[in-house]
Amino acid sequence: MNSSAPVSTFSDKHREQVAKLFDEIALRTADGAGVSRPAYSEVETRTLHYLIDYASQNGLHISWDAAHNVLFSLPEDSDAERYFLVGSHADSVPNGGNFDGLAGILAGLMCLVRAKTEQRSFARPVKVIALRGEESAWYGPCYIGSKALFGLLGETELNARHTGDHRTLADHMADIGIDMPAVKAGQKLFDPDKLLGYVEIHIEQGPLLVKKDLPIANVSGIRGNFRHKKITCIGEAGHSGAVPRAYRRDPVLAMAELFTRLDDDWDTILQKGDDLVLTSGVVGTDPSKHAIARIPDSISFSLDVRSQDSSTLDAMRDLLSAHMGIVERNRKVRFECDDELWVTPAICDDDVVAGISAAMRRLGFEDYVMPSGAGHDAAVFANNGVPTGMIFIRNQNGSHNPYEAMEIDDFMAASSVLFDYLLHPVA
Repeated sequence: MNSSAPVSTFSDKHREQVAKLFDEIALRTADGAGVSRPAYSEVETRTLHYLIDYASQNGLHISWDAAHNVLFSLPEDSDAERYFLVGSHADSVPNGGNFDGLAGILAGLMCLVRAKTEQRSFARPVKVIALRGEESAWYGPCYIGSKALFGLLGETELNARHTGDHRTLADHMADIGIDMPAVKAGQKLFDPDKLLGYVEIHIEQGPLLVKKDLPIANVSGIRGNFRHKKITCIGEAGHSGAVPRAYRRDPVLAMAELFTRLDDDWDTILQKGDDLVLTSGVVGTDPSKHAIARIPDSISFSLDVRSQDSSTLDAMRDLLSAHMGIVERNRKVRFECDDELWVTPAICDDDVVAGISAAMRRLGFEDYVMPSGAGHDAAVFANNGVPTGMIFIRNQNGSHNPYEAMEIDDFMAASSVLFDYLLHPVA
């Protein structure tokens, strides 16, 4: 079989249903060319209610958990003592793509609907979760919905402010009815011992599957990261034509020197065969003061450093501090960092990975295994002792932009693998 030819074991009716669901949710959450489903917003809640309406029409059981995520199951599995969890997140980045997160929820729902239609039982009870608040774009912290379940939201994260209205994450969570005293106390909002495992389907957010002409992939692990929403380099303002180089305290050139040093470290680490990416996605001087003929007094920037290896992240954290000290002395500037946000790298469970690989082979797909460069809720489950796996779907044009281009046939291929795995989880 040509590995690039998607194969679905779902019916044409199921395919038509899911295509309509994607289209309807895109229309309901449209924002310019893309979609915006802010975390812990009325739009995110509306999206969840639309999914609830579809699930109800198809005879599924629906419940809300203590973190106001939504759970779906076959009626006979609603009270299962232990269960396998499938899902992803309902929120999006601002003006983002429609498939990021949503594909994983709908894949799980389609498996439940198919099982009910065909009167089939999975090897273990299955629940599908629609998680809230995975994206970091709205508050800075990521994986909020899954972290809340495990009692892992700290004071810094709960006090993070929304990029739009500047109210805290805690305030927004309280607005939708979450029991914030329990969250603030670090209490688990569910019993993780009931979980037999977790699988998340997600679009690939890079180009590998497109380049390899493969519709789906099995994921081996997920990069961790440390982040700063805002680092400020403080220098001294001056006239662009009147201050000689020797007397300048230019924060822009200081920032440039810092990133040149970090980029050299990145290259060295890759040459050693280790894993690393780093990005500064937000950079700017103060628009109320900056001018073409003015040396700015400060510049602020974000920093996102990711790796599959915790020791590499630790090394980069140390290098960042050392480089800042050198640049401060060289350029006569000062760096001020906000609180660090961090996520530990996650390794997918060997048995889950093997089970997904076996399902891929049974359906005639190439058994391609790859790491995830982007972060996912799956990392939280994996790092808290839950056997975890992921399935990637080919997607053109990257992600976190309006031009995500997942094909429904590729989605159905991934859903078919998931369905087969839920029937036969042991490799």
